[in-house]
Amino acid sequence: MACCLKDELLCSICLSIYQDPVSFGCEHYFCRKCITEHWSRQELHGTRDCPECRRTFADPLLSPSLKLSNIVERYSAFPLDAILNAQRSSYPCKDHEKVKLFCLTDKSLVCFFCDEPALHEQHQVTTIDEAYEEIQREMKEQLASLQDSEKGHSEALHLLRRQLTETKSSAKSLRATIGDAFERLHRFLRERQKSMLEELEMDTARKLADIEQKIQCYSQQLRDVKEGIQILQERLSETGRHDFLEGVAITSERVKGKIHETNLTYEDFPTSKYMGPLQYTIWKSLFQDISPGKGALHKLQLSGLKLGAEGFVSGVHYWEVMVSEKTQWMIGVANETVSRKGSIQIQPSRGFYCIVMHDGNQYSACTEPWTRLNVKSKLEKVGVFLDYPKGLLIFYNADDMSWLYTYREKFISKVFPYFSPGQSHANGKNVQPLRINTVRL
Repeated sequence: MACCLKDELLCSICLSIYQDPVSFGCEHYFCRKCITEHWSRQELHGTRDCPECRRTFADPLLSPSLKLSNIVERYSAFPLDAILNAQRSSYPCKDHEKVKLFCLTDKSLVCFFCDEPALHEQHQVTTIDEAYEEIQREMKEQLASLQDSEKGHSEALHLLRRQLTETKSSAKSLRATIGDAFERLHRFLRERQKSMLEELEMDTARKLADIEQKIQCYSQQLRDVKEGIQILQERLSETGRHDFLEGVAITSERVKGKIHETNLTYEDFPTSKYMGPLQYTIWKSLFQDISPGKGALHKLQLSGLKLGAEGFVSGVHYWEVMVSEKTQWMIGVANETVSRKGSIQIQPSRGFYCIVMHDGNQYSACTEPWTRLNVKSKLEKVGVFLDYPKGLLIFYNADDMSWLYTYREKFISKVFPYFSPGQSHANGKNVQPLRINTVRL
């Protein structure tokens, strides 16, 4: 059928699809260009014939065939197999029941007879059945993709809702923790204020009593002095020498004890105890209330790992390590079960949770791979905070308590503080030991 249809649309001269088909009196059609060139070769003989039936014409008039041109145009625009298969389609056009096609490019139904072929030139046109299978396949792929997306979004929403709940719960717990911590500080400050005020009242009462006592004493001495002055003035008023000298012994006896030395020493009130950098003084007492105990000086050996003597299976703990004179060191915690023989890999999967100073001025967390830490200036003292129940290990710059790095781990065994002072250099550097201070929380 395909061959028959194509044969009907071929020019018998050029054996190609008609280009501008014309006829001239018989029932045969040719390309306008082909028949014109054919007749130009016959001009010497003075006759013009039909290459198909050999019928001659004296002066043939070429008449274009619009219908055949339309058929050729549609044949060129739509694939032959689609046209042939569409003749058996069960989805006919309401006006033309023979041919119904589908343009995959435009995603629209196409009628071979109704639609303009130019609208679908170079488009992918196929039969209804093939289009149905193709679009079904595409939609199934889209459906699978959407279902995957739905699953991903559902899981993401589930995670976000869980994070929302956990964040609210954590915030509530943190509010309580912050409240408790500050209440302890407030309680200490209130107690310190009460103690200082009581001490001030005691100092004030003691000083006032001392002053009152001295006032009474000096008042009495002042009365004695005035009385002595009066006695002497009366004796000095005697004009006669005999009378003046006759009463001298009695006057001396009366004046005895009336003369007192003014030896008052003024003692300042202890205002300096309550003035000066009062806030700093209170802060120092506050710091000492939660301050490090006297840190033991540890001379750590250079071979093998060194674990703290005390391990933890619960509670909240904090310690500080002096590293100011070091060019290498490693600090953190280690599980009780870590290997202590052979080549030791310091990483979480091996039970070590540490930060390290290396290359003189570089700082990293010993993750896999290492994570470079944002440290602006050389660390002098490192704080290590362990919240065993919550699985938190946080490192700080202990000078200003700025955050350095956080490990989050569910600890299931006892953990110990871990220290490594690094290797000493031949030029005498990095020989200082690490100094560890524990802080009571």
